[in-house]
Amino acid sequence: MKGFRTPKDVVFGIGALEYLKQVNGEKAFIVSDKVMKDIGSVDKVASFLKEAGLSTEEFCEVMPDPDRDVVEKGAKKMQSFAPDWIVALGGGSSIDAAKAMWYFYEYPDITWETVFTAPPALRNKAKLIAIATTSGTGSEVTCASVVTNKLGKVHFKEVIATPEILSDIAIVDPELMASMPPKVTAATGMDALTHAIESYTSIATTVVDQALAVSAINNTFKYLPKAYADGRNLVAREAMASASMMAAMAFTNSFLGIVHALAHQLGTEFGVPHGAANSLMLPYVINYNSIACADAYAEIAEALNLDFEDDKDGTNKLIEAIFELQNDIGLASNLKDYGITETQFNAAVDTLSQNSMNDITVHCNPRVPSIDDMKTLYTKAFSGEL
Repeated sequence: MKGFRTPKDVVFGIGALEYLKQVNGEKAFIVSDKVMKDIGSVDKVASFLKEAGLSTEEFCEVMPDPDRDVVEKGAKKMQSFAPDWIVALGGGSSIDAAKAMWYFYEYPDITWETVFTAPPALRNKAKLIAIATTSGTGSEVTCASVVTNKLGKVHFKEVIATPEILSDIAIVDPELMASMPPKVTAATGMDALTHAIESYTSIATTVVDQALAVSAINNTFKYLPKAYADGRNLVAREAMASASMMAAMAFTNSFLGIVHALAHQLGTEFGVPHGAANSLMLPYVINYNSIACADAYAEIAEALNLDFEDDKDGTNKLIEAIFELQNDIGLASNLKDYGITETQFNAAVDTLSQNSMNDITVHCNPRVPSIDDMKTLYTKAFSGEL
């Protein structure tokens, strides 16, 4: 038996944000970040909610890669306000943080261990609206939340994975993404591409997941350079918003692979932005995985109209196309270009490799990795040699 889960309502396209005027409720707690507050997006969301008759409260302290502390802080403020709607506005960080806060709002005495291992049912107190402001993470339509654990000397990312945290309403309005700077456009776009490719090759993928994924892949190759070159291009922005949404719908059902397992550690250890870390690791993982699923990579290459002779050549052509796309949008293809020295890398690589093996995304990768495999992949990504 197979299944497919999405939020109850998905509203997308230019002007979709105005859907907030139709929300029925009493109180809305907005979770976002300082940038969204400073550029007026939080105020715009609040005004639409107030027009619908809701009173609002804001928590705009989410930082990239949110940790347990910010989740707990936001949840306490949420408990005082007692909303019936939680409204997450931002990229993956704000939406993931809001999802985690939701648990501590509804269950003030819950432990982090329970949240990660046996998350209970939600919607006893509130429902969730997730509004995307980037074209990459797709968190507005996923059943996952990533939280950074900074309790020990080595920081690592933990994942809440349950259909309970699917949003009730997902809003994807490309006008909110027009202010993304080129670097963020590039990194988030490659995040979407990674989601799509890993979904397509997951051992749990279905024909529905693959149909969404391949459409997202085509959109990304066609429109990401255009959105990067001119953020005012709303045709490109809307295409990338759709690509991100479709890729996320695909992977929330098929799950991901070791590109994410490896990238998560680069974010916590070296501060490499998540999308950029995914972009960096993607070609090396495709090369590694190819003995298990070269036919799938060749199918992607065919969908992109790449010229190739057989499955192996198709995989190689796909890797070349990804390197070319990275170059076009100014993203590094090796870890050294992020300012990480050989000494720093050598000191961290064993821990990175071990932590990557503990990442939940390992389980659906088409090839079963070892710690040595992970170390080799990091080493290749550091040197820039396949």
